[in-house]
Amino acid sequence: MIFWLRVLAIAKVALLAKDHVKLLDSSERVRLAKLVGQSKGRPKANLTATERDELLGLVRQLEPKAFAQGAWGAARGRVRSRP
Repeated sequence: MIFWLRVLAIAKVALLAKDHVKLLDSSERVRLAKLVGQSKGRPKANLTATERDELLGLVRQLEPKAFAQGAWGAARGRVRSRP
């Protein structure tokens, strides 16, 4: 039973992530992916200050607080309404 609860929680988080990514238009999604890849996990070392600001702005559009709350709810077995 615990296995299936984990499977459902992961599925809920995946759907929630998809909904949040849809908050960006296609060009913003492409740019976000490019900046994340270019950063190689080290934005201070591999991105300019302007690129870091752009990355931060794009991430803010994803509503990270709402995503975190929804993910936490999914992990606890509660469903949050989608954005």
